[in-house]
Amino acid sequence: ELKEKTIVAVIGCDDSTVELAALVAARLNLPHNPPLAAKFSSRKDLARFRLYEANCRVPEFFLLNLTQPLSAQLSEVVFPCVVKPLHLSASQGVIRVDSLEQLTPVCERIKEIIKDSSDLYLRTHVLVERYLPGIEIAFEGYLLQGALKVLAIFDKPDPLEGPFFEETIYVTPTRLTDQQQRQVFTSVQEACRAYGLVTGPVHAELRVNQEGAWILEIAARTIGGECSQVFSLDGGIDLEQMVINLAMGRDFKVPVLETARGVMMIPIAKKGLLRRVEGVGAASQVLGIEKVDIIIREGNYLVPLPEGNSYLGYLFAQADSPQAVVVALREAYSHLTVVTAPIFSLVAE
Repeated sequence: ELKEKTIVAVIGCDDSTVELAALVAARLNLPHNPPLAAKFSSRKDLARFRLYEANCRVPEFFLLNLTQPLSAQLSEVVFPCVVKPLHLSASQGVIRVDSLEQLTPVCERIKEIIKDSSDLYLRTHVLVERYLPGIEIAFEGYLLQGALKVLAIFDKPDPLEGPFFEETIYVTPTRLTDQQQRQVFTSVQEACRAYGLVTGPVHAELRVNQEGAWILEIAARTIGGECSQVFSLDGGIDLEQMVINLAMGRDFKVPVLETARGVMMIPIAKKGLLRRVEGVGAASQVLGIEKVDIIIREGNYLVPLPEGNSYLGYLFAQADSPQAVVVALREAYSHLTVVTAPIFSLVAE
């Protein structure tokens, strides 16, 4: 059936498919990123080594082999540090460690999280990197014929200091100074060149401090989950159409975001069986709230970070200022009550 159709674009929808999309597009002679460049989106270790080799600003890092004694591998460790699985997303398994005494139990905890990974190397290795103080932001942009363009820089007003790194609020426009924004753009641009990315969406996470803008993550995709809806509020940017145009090698005009806007990823506070979420109606009536989207249905099992990898849902807001957006999101969240039931395991004697 495909032989009778003209394929004009191949699009990966998440970190797990961007490499495959690049391989297929290359075979079909369509616009694409080099497959190895796309692979960096899903492998934190490969990405770190590539950025380091290209002299990009990244925290000091090394790999731990969980099958070997940890004590023989810790000559490079500096506390506080952050331990991460090599391939998971949504901050799953990412844990801050402040002392040598904490490191072994943290590694054992992460080992349990990654034990079902498909690849042996991913099950037996973790990334350890220096903890970076500073403001954390998210960069959204795109590449067209190698030129990087900015869609938005999102602030994360809730401090992400650990021990876990559950993201909550994204809001734009950013409060960063013009100089800091230029530092962010330069860091992302250098990272894209280091990867070899030339086309398509770009999502990056950075820490900004007195030393500059540090790359935490960069991926050849749009912002994750349902968060992309924040762009389309009030006739904003249609990210899906943008991605299709880029995959076809077409230029396009991006509308300016005229209002402040934001999204809150509703955290999962404790594990249990979801019975219901109360207060959705009240949250929807808060001034500035555009949408309350609960994506996990009743009867499903909730797992918080660092073992979990999902959010209960999303709150979307827009207003005249970023501060008003944050106030609206926090007020709406205060109306929500998550009712859960405990889970009991039956053990045969």
